[in-house]
Amino acid sequence: MRPGAQVRPAEPDDLAALVELCLEARTESAVGAQLCSDDAARLRDQLGTLLASRGGQLLVGFFEGEPAGLLLAQVVGPGPFTDVVSLTLEAIYVAPRARRRGLGHALMIGALEVAEAAGATEVYAAPLPGARGMQRFFVRLGFVPAAAHRVVSTSALQRRLVGETAGAQARRSSGRGLEDLIARRRQVRASAHGDVVGSSAVQAAASAQLRRSSISMQVSRAVQSRRDSESSTTIS
Repeated sequence: MRPGAQVRPAEPDDLAALVELCLEARTESAVGAQLCSDDAARLRDQLGTLLASRGGQLLVGFFEGEPAGLLLAQVVGPGPFTDVVSLTLEAIYVAPRARRRGLGHALMIGALEVAEAAGATEVYAAPLPGARGMQRFFVRLGFVPAAAHRVVSTSALQRRLVGETAGAQARRSSGRGLEDLIARRRQVRASAHGDVVGSSAVQAAASAQLRRSSISMQVSRAVQSRRDSESSTTIS
């Protein structure tokens, strides 16, 4: 740590200075709306909540005795599904007047001390998109990509979920209609096949009856002829 750069855990009396630093960071960032609110009173409440929360960590950095940097972090874990404890860096900022003076490294040393005290085995950081200087800073300290995060607004997610639900219901209704149509067609085909089979059976039965009748007639004629012959012989 270079002379003039000091870091310590924030106290309630530091909140006003930390609000000013947050607003300064928001103004400087091209995506400031993703960084914090522009409402000073709301920011003060949010920082106070973080300071009082379990696992919340708020470090304030001083350069030449004046607040010039901050680091917001959260100790995460252990949880229901893991025993791993990690430290997540929510934000780190150094005012332009104190840059290249060692204050950024001093804040990270403070974060490392917090991680070690909490038993954290990993430190995560999520620098804002476009913050190239902060990206390079983390790379120099050995941070590597861990996962690809995605974000969506609550209102947009609600619209998509409603649309997906309606679409799924329409697809299910369409599927049921198609299944009903297929079932009706199969029933018609089965009925037609049954009619054909029944007709064939009737025809076969009729043919058999005709054959039996013809045979009976032939037998009767043969018997009658034989009787006639025998009668003629006896008379002679």
